[in-house]
Amino acid sequence: MKQQWDSWMVPYTSEECRALLAIISMNKKMCAATYLGVMPYECALKLQQRLAQSRAEGSIPDVLLLLQHPAIFTIGRFRGQEDIIVPLERLAQEGIEVFHTNRGGSITYHGPGQLVGYPILNLRENHLGVREYIWKLEEAIIKFLLALGIQGYRVAKYPGGVWAGEKKVCSIGIRVNHCIAMHGFAVNVSNDLRYFEYIRPCGLRSEVMTSLLELLGRPVEVETITGNLIDSFSETFGLKFEQGDHKWPAMLGVLSG
Repeated sequence: MKQQWDSWMVPYTSEECRALLAIISMNKKMCAATYLGVMPYECALKLQQRLAQSRAEGSIPDVLLLLQHPAIFTIGRFRGQEDIIVPLERLAQEGIEVFHTNRGGSITYHGPGQLVGYPILNLRENHLGVREYIWKLEEAIIKFLLALGIQGYRVAKYPGGVWAGEKKVCSIGIRVNHCIAMHGFAVNVSNDLRYFEYIRPCGLRSEVMTSLLELLGRPVEVETITGNLIDSFSETFGLKFEQGDHKWPAMLGVLSG
């Protein structure tokens, strides 16, 4: 799996990069969006860190990475280890990694069938504080769900997520450094909810989690709804999206030197 994603570091031609720069210069509110398929968590984290540094330097625009992860539990900076409620040996037997990451929040699960979004945004340029940014992330997900016929909502007692049908369908956890936001949100689409039974997701009971599959009563493929998510994100944040394939991360990396 790791070798499959070494390609994002492969340089592209300067001509391709100049073309991207021309797009950026035409619209300061432009945001590059790409769907990367299934990418290992640590690889995606390194990609985020590289893009966040480039965004802070002003060499690339805002970016929205959409992807899925192989099965993994991620733990936030301040807590989460205590919310694993099965022996670690069991996780090892099932091949599920536990990864300590640098976002806020507690423990959560990522796996195939879950749509994960990592916006790399300059909050200062978008005139956003941290609380307003989280609110807008929730709003984008609520609009996304509404387009699918699902009424999503916030629960004030549990900020940083979106609920539907009295259960939580989306988790949010971010990191902000020098006004650049990374990490983001995870929408349960058709992923196996059984793995949430191994933890207290975000400190909650496992049975509180739901998915689009449960809410709609029919299968949903992640690849078929990424466009809906980009549309709702664009409307909420007032950004013009330039969509691309897997070449975008590598091209952005070239622009940053």
